[in-house]
Amino acid sequence: MKVNVDDSVLTFKSRAAIGGVLRGLNGSWMGDFDMVVGLLDIFRIEARALLEGLKFVWAKGYRKVEIESDNSLLITVIQNGLATNNNYSE
Repeated sequence: MKVNVDDSVLTFKSRAAIGGVLRGLNGSWMGDFDMVVGLLDIFRIEARALLEGLKFVWAKGYRKVEIESDNSLLITVIQNGLATNNNYSE
């Protein structure tokens, strides 16, 4: 399974929308999610999208997933195990 996540920020309305798509091994659509969240910094919004995406696929019973995000800092934090660092723990 592969989870693609992203966000959209509406600064004039002080909120952001996050969402994602779950795709199977051959790229077929398996589900999607979206929600409106409060306006935070872009890193936290992207991290929230990723967290909600993981919760979404875990609720469907998938445990081995590939994630995709366009936020390179978020991917670096995860790949290097920095998510346990107090600066990123939220």
